[in-house]
Amino acid sequence: MHEMAICESLRDAMEDAAKAQNFSRVTRVRLAIGAFAGVEVEALRFGFDVVMRGSLAEGADLVVLEESGTAWCFDCNDTVPLARRLDPCPVCGGERLLPNSGTDMKIKDLEVM
Repeated sequence: MHEMAICESLRDAMEDAAKAQNFSRVTRVRLAIGAFAGVEVEALRFGFDVVMRGSLAEGADLVVLEESGTAWCFDCNDTVPLARRLDPCPVCGGERLLPNSGTDMKIKDLEVM
C-alpha cells in the first residue's frame, strides 16, 4: 500500500514547512489528487490518520480535492476530458490516448496554528 509512503512524505513536507514558516500545528490539509494518480483515497485517509499520530498534524482534517484528467487523443488530434484512465476518447471513440493532466498529487494548502 503506497498510500502509507505518500502520507509519510506529506508529514515530512509539513514538518519542513513548519520549521521554515514557524508554525507548530496543522489543523487541515487540502490535497489535490488527479484522477489518474493511482491513489486509493480511502486507503490514503486511513494512512493519514495512522501516520500523523504524534506529529504536528495529529487530528488534522484531510480534505481531498479530486481533479479530473485529460488526455491527448492520437486519433482525433485533440485534448479530451476523461473520467477514467482507460476510457475511450469521448469525441471519436479512439483508444490511443496519452494522459496530459490528472496524474499528479499536490498539497493545495495547510491550515496551521
